[in-house]
Amino acid sequence: MKIGTLVGSLALGGLAVFIGQMNATAVPQDGSEGGVSAGPDVTVGAIPDVARYAPGTFNGVEYASYAIGTTSCNIGTTQLQWQPMPSTLHPVIPQNMYRYSNGRFEQIGMSWVKHGFCALQQTLCGPCTPAGSGCPTVLGVGCSDPYTASLNGDQNDLKSRRGVNATTAVFGSNYSDPTAETAEPTSLRERLRVRRSDLNPTSNPGAQYFAEGQYAHPDDAAAGNDDNNCSYRKFTVGTTWSTTQGYALTYSGGTVMQQPAINAWQTIQPDVSTREYDVAGDGRFIFAYRTSNNGDGTWHYEYAVFNMNSHRSGGSFSVPVPTGVVVSNIGFRSPEYHSGDQKAGTGGYNQNTAWTATVANGAITWSGVPYATDQSANAIRWSTMFNFRFDANQPPQAANATLGLFRPPTTASSAVTVPMGSHGPGAPPPPANPADLNNDGTVNGADLAALLGNWGNSGTGDIDTSGVVDGADLAALLSAWTV
Repeated sequence: MKIGTLVGSLALGGLAVFIGQMNATAVPQDGSEGGVSAGPDVTVGAIPDVARYAPGTFNGVEYASYAIGTTSCNIGTTQLQWQPMPSTLHPVIPQNMYRYSNGRFEQIGMSWVKHGFCALQQTLCGPCTPAGSGCPTVLGVGCSDPYTASLNGDQNDLKSRRGVNATTAVFGSNYSDPTAETAEPTSLRERLRVRRSDLNPTSNPGAQYFAEGQYAHPDDAAAGNDDNNCSYRKFTVGTTWSTTQGYALTYSGGTVMQQPAINAWQTIQPDVSTREYDVAGDGRFIFAYRTSNNGDGTWHYEYAVFNMNSHRSGGSFSVPVPTGVVVSNIGFRSPEYHSGDQKAGTGGYNQNTAWTATVANGAITWSGVPYATDQSANAIRWSTMFNFRFDANQPPQAANATLGLFRPPTTASSAVTVPMGSHGPGAPPPPANPADLNNDGTVNGADLAALLGNWGNSGTGDIDTSGVVDGADLAALLSAWTV
């Protein structure tokens, strides 16, 4: 089970969120409730270390190669199977890397999935009831199991993501990996591969970086406890490039447990809105979005869509654009599949072909090659995040947006109205409460954070429209406080 959510609209610009719920059922430990989950429940308790490997050049692009450590915790009420291949009763572990820079939060790297093989019985996340001594093939209740970065970077246990159904975490014990690119340096293959240019401190001044680990386990998914399986941790990038190890990475702060890295965007910019959407009978997407005034008569619209565990995946993304609105600076980004995964047809599963943006029929739509044409086409597959952006010559107003699903079944809808109320280009209606800065119906800490984050500037938080966010606006917000 997942939380069933019926939503009104997706934010076009993302300053307002209106969510209706119908038959909502809270599932223990879906990442937001806390407490103890019924059944097995694996999550990432810590991201403790990082391993560096030799960088290399592929297709004229220079890459760094890494692996991150992940310590799992069974926070449920029953044991978790941890049997090695060829058994399918064990977790698979993807590793991802993200960068925040100049208002954009983007995925810049991804690995293949590490296959678990046995579990130590440690106590990172609290009291442990061991399933046995040594490293048994079961993770006990309350127990933790550390996979160091070097283990997660061991290419013998890394396999393509393509064989895993992310919704059920079921995979075939004998599924075959795609044929590796012979020209790709061996040190880059299957590991957390990142472009050197995306890490270069000179090219990315002020950037913030995040590592993310995720576990997918068939028993965990069957118990409905698979929406808290991501955790992330911030890190900094060294200033010196090593020809044998790339840039040094240093963690800062602790692991943010049971949250995907996309949520870090809101911690950096409080006026970012995020919403979860569970596709019926499938998996979860998370959307984050933000609008900003460019100061020249145009507004910038920035979206990120993360597929946590949807097997059907995302195949298109559409935002309404009213007649007469001029759209410019259209952008798109998706992470790079690699090590053979990016090849089409029998050679691989996911192409890196960028989606095409079109402005027609009252909307801007990004889309890739449809599933019916090419099942290996680029899509928002599990544990990946895509970015969409544009400028428009009108400020935001309420609108709906659509996420088109990539993979059938034909018995389900091929598109969903995403669970976010939103703003889009057009003449904005006057807000019901000018102190409700994110238009969620209440004046609370989120509005206060947005005001304080823009203190001394114009725009967000300028409640009295004086041209600057100051003490008068703070007093107006506090006097309108509702929760």
